[in-house]
Amino acid sequence: MESKLTPLTASANALALGTGGGDSSAKFSEKPQMGRVLDVTFRKTASDGVAEIADKLPEQRRSSHSQASRIAINKKGRILFLNPSDVLTVVGQGNYVLLQCDSALYRLRESMSAMAEKLEPYGFVRIHRSVLVNKSWVEEIRPYMPGLYLLRLQGGKEFTVTRTYKRNLKSLAELWLGNDTFVGI
Repeated sequence: MESKLTPLTASANALALGTGGGDSSAKFSEKPQMGRVLDVTFRKTASDGVAEIADKLPEQRRSSHSQASRIAINKKGRILFLNPSDVLTVVGQGNYVLLQCDSALYRLRESMSAMAEKLEPYGFVRIHRSVLVNKSWVEEIRPYMPGLYLLRLQGGKEFTVTRTYKRNLKSLAELWLGNDTFVGI
């Protein structure tokens, strides 16, 4: 079995065995000293691993919402489970909202602001006071009128992005390339 040495464990081994680091008088001849070196090495390696895991937790939380989660909705006394990626849009109609899925339409009694807050972790962006869109279904954005944009979903459905919500368009992509990116976004 081949062991893998990190730079830290390699230097600790060299000190413990007296094989590196220049000064040969730095050899450890007593077992307690060698144990301390190995203990420090283990703690440093373990704390580096914990720090690395802690750095990845927020990223893991974000991706877990978009990959494995489901949305439960109450429809006529039954509870239906929807995959968030199947929901294209949420459109407000008075005191109700319409969840438009690929194959169905669901009417729920909920406010747009509550829906926006609940669905934001699942990749939904508010583009109008009465429209939320799923980022994964957005195909194109183009200038429409001064201060307004037209957003097109896969399948051709188009929505107007109003001035109030145009700053939300930045969240549609992590990287924007090209010389003529939207200045107003």
